[in-house]
Amino acid sequence: MTEEKRPIGVPDLSLVVLVGTTGSGKSTFARHHFLPTQIVSSDVCRGLVADDENDQSATPDAFDVLHYIVGKRLAAGRLTVVDATNVRSESRRSLIALAREHDVLPVAIVLDVPEGECARRNAQRPDRAGMPDHVIPRQRRELRRSLKSLEREGFRKVHILRGVEEVEAAEVVTERRYNDLRHLPGPFDIIGDIHGCRSELETLLGKLGYAVRRDESGRPVDAAHPRAVRRSSSATSSTAAPTAPGCCGW
Repeated sequence: MTEEKRPIGVPDLSLVVLVGTTGSGKSTFARHHFLPTQIVSSDVCRGLVADDENDQSATPDAFDVLHYIVGKRLAAGRLTVVDATNVRSESRRSLIALAREHDVLPVAIVLDVPEGECARRNAQRPDRAGMPDHVIPRQRRELRRSLKSLEREGFRKVHILRGVEEVEAAEVVTERRYNDLRHLPGPFDIIGDIHGCRSELETLLGKLGYAVRRDESGRPVDAAHPRAVRRSSSATSSTAAPTAPGCCGW
């Protein structure tokens, strides 16, 4: 029987923040759903600065590197995935600030995997064999406290995957942003503030070559250009003016 997939919507330009305890499968999830170049891993950054991905003393410098890379990718308009535990609000706050700085939507994907499963996975990894027993329970408590606050923190989308089955059934689907209009062909006429000046607008449209369409009462309701030029107003269409209602349909 084929397992039903669970679609996870992610804007095609966003900062995806993975949230989960050590051993929850964040790195595996990231590699399965995203390009290697899209993933910025705290472990890899720790290795870059200390030659040891598990050297916790290098964590501050590692996150300086992580934030730098994330910022450069977002500035270039690249979808970016942060592979780190991110169970503490302080860690997430700096990432949300980075997303806002670059006008990018932050998205949280939470891997809420049982503590026992995370411990079992870590026990199978030689590099994690010496991890203190209290680490996973502590991270788990921090994760549980975070679940209800992620949207309030500023994440525009929050996907919570509970248990191994939901994690394995997830399927990341990139979505075009509502303000991404690159698929619309030009040319374009961008008309500035109208402010209820309907007669002036009609005159301008006529000079630009538009044919005004009127309703049964002779009122203008639309305009079309023979060259399929797209018309857009850059600001307010109607304000306090005698013919303001007549501008609302434009």
